[in-house]
Amino acid sequence: MEPVDPGPYHLAEQRIAQLTLVLGAVASAGACLLFSIRVGTGVLIGAFLAWLNFRWLKNGLDAVVRVSTAQADSAKAHLPVSSLIGLFGRYSLIVASVFAIFIFFRIPVLSMLVGLCALGAATTVASLYEIFRSWN
Repeated sequence: MEPVDPGPYHLAEQRIAQLTLVLGAVASAGACLLFSIRVGTGVLIGAFLAWLNFRWLKNGLDAVVRVSTAQADSAKAHLPVSSLIGLFGRYSLIVASVFAIFIFFRIPVLSMLVGLCALGAATTVASLYEIFRSWN
């Protein structure tokens, strides 16, 4: 299959991915200073899982676009199983990872959930950047 044109949102997607890790690292450092190393580690783990979730979602949706474009004239499109696993398996990975880290390393679950919010914060910051950039 041919590669998909990255389109106008490619840079925004890259910005969101980078900001997820940066904001997660900054929040983790703050949590280490304000609370404890375990809480800071949990925030960093959550931010990493949020980043991984975003990458898998992006790759899965890119595969859907490629397949739908390639099979536009077909009556029935076929999506590879690996794409479906990537789209739906990411939630299982997050739940299993958070559970295992909590059980084996005693990292607070709440701190990992806060780290997962790094994706939402990164999306907000990237969206605001795009809005303010369009005004100039």
